[in-house]
Amino acid sequence: MMQKNSIDWYSMSDSALLELIGLYIKDCRLKQNKTQQQVAESAGINRSTVVLLEKGSGGTLSSLIQVLRALQQLHILEIFKVEQTLSPLQIAKLEKNKRQRASRNQKK
Repeated sequence: MMQKNSIDWYSMSDSALLELIGLYIKDCRLKQNKTQQQVAESAGINRSTVVLLEKGSGGTLSSLIQVLRALQQLHILEIFKVEQTLSPLQIAKLEKNKRQRASRNQKK
């Protein structure tokens, strides 16, 4: 039975995290049998930017998003979705403002 290794994200340095992201990008690219040039063209960036991202030694957040889009991996950003929830006080205020009865018919 294989044991899944857990990563201690907080103990990793920033450069180690960037390297891990780069490995993810490279792995996705190779699984899709794409060259760095193909990904770069699809993302609208230079191949050297793809190289830097894969090495974990450069690139911008914008470049990362472009590469993820080119590799059809934007779904990994789902974790950043912020869902707004109502507090119990906000719910109570909304309920208070709800109509309780129908109004009387107005005579014409």
